[in-house]
Order: sequence, then C-alpha cells, then structure tokens
Amino acid sequence: MRNVYNNINYSNGIILQCIFYILHIGTLPIEKKALKALINMALSLLVAFTRKLLEECCDPGQLFAMTKLNSPMGKNLWFDGEFLYSVTIDNATYSLFPQATPFQLPLKKCSVVGNGGILKKSSCGKQIDQADFVMRCNLPPLSSEYSKDVGSKTQLVTANPSIIQKRFQNLLWSRKAFVDSVKVYNHSYIYMPAFSMKTGTGPSLRVYYTLEDFGAKQAVLFANPNFLRDIGKFWKSKGIHAKRLSTGLFLVSAALGLCEEVTIYGFWPFSVDLHGKFISHHYYDNVLPDSGFHAMPEEFLQLWFLHKSGVLRMQLEPCEDPFTQSSA
Repeated sequence: MRNVYNNINYSNGIILQCIFYILHIGTLPIEKKALKALINMALSLLVAFTRKLLEECCDPGQLFAMTKLNSPMGKNLWFDGEFLYSVTIDNATYSLFPQATPFQLPLKKCSVVGNGGILKKSSCGKQIDQADFVMRCNLPPLSSEYSKDVGSKTQLVTANPSIIQKRFQNLLWSRKAFVDSVKVYNHSYIYMPAFSMKTGTGPSLRVYYTLEDFGAKQAVLFANPNFLRDIGKFWKSKGIHAKRLSTGLFLVSAALGLCEEVTIYGFWPFSVDLHGKFISHHYYDNVLPDSGFHAMPEEFLQLWFLHKSGVLRMQLEPCEDPFTQSSA
C-alpha cells in the first residue's frame, strides 16, 4: 500500500512538471499537444492509483454494504464504533441482506452531495441531477425551495440512527410520518450503519421493517462495519484525527471505489465562502454540529488534495454564470 501511495505522489510531481514546461518552456504547438496528452495520461494514472489504493484497503465494490456474499450466516460481526462488541449473523438478520451489492459496477458519473451552506443560491441542482448516480447525506430536505440549488434526483441517501431517534422518535409512534418524509427520495437506497454502535441497531432495523410494512419505494442497505472501519484507518493514516469520520467522507470514499467519475458538492466546512461572504452551516439551516466529534477542516484538506490532483471534482462556485444570477 505504501508503494502505491508513493506512486501517486510521484505521478502528481510529473503532472506539475509538465504544466510548468507547457507554460514557461514549451513553444512548438506539437510539443504542447504532446505534453497535454502526457498530463491527461498522468491524471488518468493518478485516478487509477487512488482507486487501487482504496480497493486494496477497503474494497468498496464488495464491502460497501452488508450482503449475503460478504456476511454469511454464522459470521461473527464486530461493530466498528463499539469497542469489543460483536453479533453473530443469524437467519433473521441474514434475510435482510441483498445477495450482492445491488449496483451495476462501475457506476459512471456520480454526484456526492453534502449539505454545506455553500450550496445555497448555487444553482447546482441541474448539474447534480445530470449524474448517473446521486448520493446524499443524512436525509436532507429536497423540497421545491431547494431543488434549484441541490437537485431532486437520489439513488442513495444515508440516514444516521440519531436522526431516526430525534426526528422520528425511534419509529415507535411516527412510522407514517417517516415513510411520507422519505417519499422525496423516490426509488432510492437508504444506507444505515446498523452495526456500528449498539444504540444504532434498533432504529436501523425499524427503518427496514417500516419501509417494508408500508410497501415503500425505498429499500435499506446496511453499511458494512468492516468497510467503515477500514475507511477510518485509511484516512487516519493520512492525518485525519477525529473520533469518527463524517458521513460525507465515508460516502466520497465509497464513491471513489464505485464510480468512474466523482463530483462532490456542498463540502465546505467554513462560515464564509471563497469571496468572504457569510454562509450558513447547512443549505437549509445554521445548526452547528457537536464540537470535537468530526475533524471537518482536516477532511476538507484531503478532499481538496484529491480535487487538485484530478481524482475527483469539487464544486465550490455557482454552477451557472454568476453574471446571469443577480443573487449569486
């Protein structure tokens, strides 16, 4: 793994040298054309190396979700967020898993949509929805007042058990309200970490059974704790030190292993935008997260490096010409 990461840094150095040559030394059109082709090739290699690194450490294609193939009956499953706690896969639990990861891999163009306030008045909705596969974080609002900025298409949306506990009273009395609220996600998968913390297992299972009981269009995928644990170790080795990675970084990491092209939106953990203008924490409210749980600036720096290296694309400006938007 160390060798692969060294190769990534080496390829990145070649890219910078080629750009410098084109801008300051290269003069003949044929030289520029050849060097641009070399840069494109180096970028492609960098993307391939990053995907290989993620595949070697975490294997998103096989381990992203709990399946009958990767979690057979009788397997002892260790929770990734609960120290020394495990469960054994029994027949009832096994029946909740799909046979295999239910996506036709590789996915083509993917949008991973965070909930940052930088999306407000961005007019990025159309661009987000043009992707083949759209992933969203933590059951965000997608009503008409937001669709111009964040789009409406969804193939996968995450749901932290804490949201089910706080917003829907653990589905003990609010089952229909929950089912009605997720209709906005149409035929999507709801991705839940049922086997990360003991307190999250009950709410996650109730989401599964609630959707099944109501015949909802949505289906539940359970996050594989082995995948979450390995992704956490991977980013910790790159300098992210936090109690737990954010849902957004987990999702971007998965997308890099599942998708050929990844564009991320709403990943901006700062209170002002690139032009110094104040923005809310989320595009729909200004409720701040609990301090000390995630390391958002550290995560952003890692994503920024991937953006500058061409591994993914990070959208930080409005998606339309600002001169056509009086409020942008």
